[in-house]
Order: sequence, then C-alpha cells, then structure tokens
Amino acid sequence: MRNFLAGILGGLLLALLLGVSVAWLVPWWLERPPSVAKGTTLVLRLSGTIYEQEPPTLYPFGERSWTTLRLWETLGKAAADPRIVALLLFPEKPAAGWAKLAEIRNSLLLFRKTGKPVAAYLRSATARDYFLATAAGRLAAPPGDIVDLKGLRAELTYGRLALDKLGILPEFESIGRYKDGAGILTRSSSTPETRQVINNLLDSRLDSLISAISQSRHRAPQQVRQLFDEGPFLAASALASGLIDAAQYEDQARSELAAALHQKELTTLSAADYQRVRAPAPGRDGKQKIAFVAAEGDILRSPIPFFDQQILDPESFALTLKKVREDDSIKAVILRIDSPGGDAIASDEMTREVRRLAAAKPVIVSMADVAASGGYALAMGAPTVVAYPETITGSIGVFFGKLTLTGLYGKLGIRKEIYTRGRFAAIDSDAQPLTAESRRKLHASLEAVYADFVRQVAASRKKKFDEIDRVAQGRVWLGSEAKANGLVDDLGGIERAIGLARQRASIPAREQIRLVVFPSSPGWIHSLEQRLAPFIRSTPLLRLSSGVWKRIPFELDVD
Repeated sequence: MRNFLAGILGGLLLALLLGVSVAWLVPWWLERPPSVAKGTTLVLRLSGTIYEQEPPTLYPFGERSWTTLRLWETLGKAAADPRIVALLLFPEKPAAGWAKLAEIRNSLLLFRKTGKPVAAYLRSATARDYFLATAAGRLAAPPGDIVDLKGLRAELTYGRLALDKLGILPEFESIGRYKDGAGILTRSSSTPETRQVINNLLDSRLDSLISAISQSRHRAPQQVRQLFDEGPFLAASALASGLIDAAQYEDQARSELAAALHQKELTTLSAADYQRVRAPAPGRDGKQKIAFVAAEGDILRSPIPFFDQQILDPESFALTLKKVREDDSIKAVILRIDSPGGDAIASDEMTREVRRLAAAKPVIVSMADVAASGGYALAMGAPTVVAYPETITGSIGVFFGKLTLTGLYGKLGIRKEIYTRGRFAAIDSDAQPLTAESRRKLHASLEAVYADFVRQVAASRKKKFDEIDRVAQGRVWLGSEAKANGLVDDLGGIERAIGLARQRASIPAREQIRLVVFPSSPGWIHSLEQRLAPFIRSTPLLRLSSGVWKRIPFELDVD
C-alpha cells in the first residue's frame, strides 16, 4: 500500500514538473525569432483593433494584437533592414481611428521613401482601408470586388421617444453649449451645436482623405471629390477611374511584385513574425531611456464585470506613473493618451499624478485618436502636448444626471417608498424626479466643476479664463483646430513626440534612445487571469458608477 501511494505521489509530481516545463518551453519555442532571407517581402495584414496599450492576450497561444507603437517600430526596423526589399499590404478593416491610421500611413510612406516598393491588395475596401492603401505605389483588387469609396457618413442615435414609451424620465444637467453627452437620452434629435460639430468633423475628414488620394493617385482634388459622388465602385470601374492599378487575383498581384523584384517567386515573411526579429529598431537600442506610457480607455474607478474594454483607473495609473517617476534611469516620458474621458473625480486624480510626474522629469503628451474631456484633462498635467491633425480633442465640459424610473415602475406594478433625512437625500434616487430646488443645486455644483476645469486648462495653457471658456463649452475639436485655438502645442505623432522628449531631456540627436513601454506587456498567464476575472467576481450586477462625468458628448465613428 505504501509503495502504491508513493507511486501515485511520484506520478503526480512528475506530471506537475512536466506541466511546468511545457508552460515555459512552449512559449519560448513559439517566440523564437524567425530567420530573414535576403530579398524578403514583408507581408502586413492589418485587421482587428489597433491598441495603444498591449491588451490581455493568450499569446503565444493566440494571435497577438498590434499596437500603434509596435507597428511604428516594426516598419521602421524593416525600412532599415537590407534583407527586406518590399512590403505587401493587406488593409483588412482595422479598428482604428483616423489619427492612428495617419500614423501607420506615415510609417508606410517612410518605408517607401527608402526606395523599397510598397504594394497594396484590397478586398471590399472601406474608406479607411483605401486611406492606408494610398501609401502604396501600386494598388490591386480582385476582379468583381468592390472598392467602397462613397464619401463619409456619421450616424447619431437618439432614444428619448423609446424611453417615453417605457416610462423612463432622463434627467440630466450639463455645462457647456456643446456638452451633449446625455443628448442621446434626453432628446429625439440633435441640437444645432451638435450638427455644427459633426458637419465640421466630416468636412475636415473628407478634406484629409481627398488630399491623400489626390497625392497618391495624381488626381486634382476636385476630380477626387467628384469621384466620391460616383462610388461605390466595382473593381473594373475603380480601375477605369484610376483608383486602382489592376483588377487581378492575389496570386497574380504577388507574381507581378516578384517580377518587379526580379524573383521567380515572392519570398515573404509576415510582419507579425518579423517583429520578433532581433535587428536594430528605432527607439529600442540606445542607452538613454525614454518611457512610453499608454493611457487608453474610458476613465473609471474600477473595471466593470463582463465589460471587455480597455479601462483607465486612477489606482493602476498612479502606480504606473510612480514607477516611472522613481526610475532615475528614465530621462523623459511620452504620455500616449487615447481616451474619451469618463469619471470626473477619477480624471482629476489622474491629472494630479501627471503633474507630479512632470515635476520630476520632462513629460510630452502624445494624443492618439481621442483625448477629449477627461482625456484632455489628463494632458493638462504636462507642459507640452502634441496631437495629430485628425485627433478628436477638447470637449471641455461636464454633465451629470440620472434616469428616473417612476413611470416604468408603475407599468410593472412596482411601488417604491422613500424615507429621507436631509433636503437632497433623494436627489439621485431613481424613484423620485428632480425638484426645481434639487435641479438648481445640481446645476450650481456642475458650474463649479466646469469653472475649475477651465481654470486648470487656462493655467496649463498659460491663458486667461475667458480665452479658454470661449473654446471650451464642451465643444469637440480636431487636433489641427485645437492647435489653432491654443489647446495643443504641436502637430505630429510618435516621431515628433520623441523629438520633443529628446530636446527637453537634452539628449543629443546623434545619441540612440531606448523606449521603455509602461505598463509592460502582460504575460500569457497574467492575461489568462484577467480574462477569467469577470467570471469569478462576486458582484452580480453590471452597473456604471454614478458621479459627475468629463466625457466626450458622443461616440463618433466616421465611415
């Protein structure tokens, strides 16, 4: 019996050791850098979400998502690698805003500037896909496929009529003529201010897209503008209109690129694999360290169960910035913001941490797709702010409110009795509408929060209160407009932010730097824990925290 138990224990121990070995060896095996042959064409497939911060992933057991920084590094490394002679691009509906797309497109143009050809192959290409493809020297699409260029569209959905039918009363107060965050609930159509902003954004986006197509396809801007009224295009029509260079199948496009490179068959390597190749990469091989801190997602006090989205919470953010602040080897910091804002108090706490960091070492803010409202407030903790012309920013304003469910409760036969001590004890109750007195109280509080927001921006931008108030009012601006209004200092992307960080830290241009990413990429075990976390949390409710919100008025996805 003793030998039997010893055998079982020994077998269990052996199985445990084997499991641990596999857990370590398999990722190491899959992470081995591939070899790169001379004359290799890099194949870049862009699909899925393009992040700023590395998301939880089971990589190397699952596919790894791209971040903007890793794309910038990979393309920069490939441009300098003599073994890489060309790039074949497959834009496949990447989930990214126009600012990130502009950063990627610029990296593709820099690759092409080295003299290495860039070819793009389009499948049912959207306007975003085509915008990326304009960085290529040759564009092809399958015969019979569609090039879906037909202008741009923005859609806003309003639900007030539906709430009225359900007996739900939305009660919200906001400060700022353009602060329309609750408008989708309180009204059945947009305000003149919202229509003004949306039309302005569409015009600016269209101008940028026309400019890119005009330069790439050697067409006058007016000709390109007229083409939008004729789309979408079948491949044959796109070819006739000069939007593509060939209507052919993928193997034909590959053969044509191989012939241009004087190869019988194209030698290829995926960009996803190439990123692991040990070769000189921009910003990765120097001794002088610059931190690259990603601040991405809605600003909330804590993650929401079953809500699979990037979240910025003040506690984790403060810990990250503390690490950066106390690391004497880090000479400067690039704070990369991609956030529409959120909880106003959490935003203020995080802005204070940025100020503490900026007091210790140079901090350059680099805005990505969105840095608005609370996301814009974060930027005000730093002295220097850089945005893309396409960045959505500003939205300096606040709102607060609740949904009063008295009518719905009546329809369902539910009755709530409220007992209070204190004049405003039920101000946030879902079973009692706001009184005129409580609405005045709420509005006065929001006015104080808004005034403090404007004062902070004015102090950071070194302007008077009235100067900021005129361009605040909750209005959303593009980065190019924000620059003209003094809300940001410069226009550009990662490269520009690095250049400014060098200057502030007095790092000579000839000296190599090393970008250190914060938060660090989570390992696959930690990622698995994060994926399972929502299922083991004790709270059964999915509920957003209440409070005053500094958030962009709408989710705008221009297609």
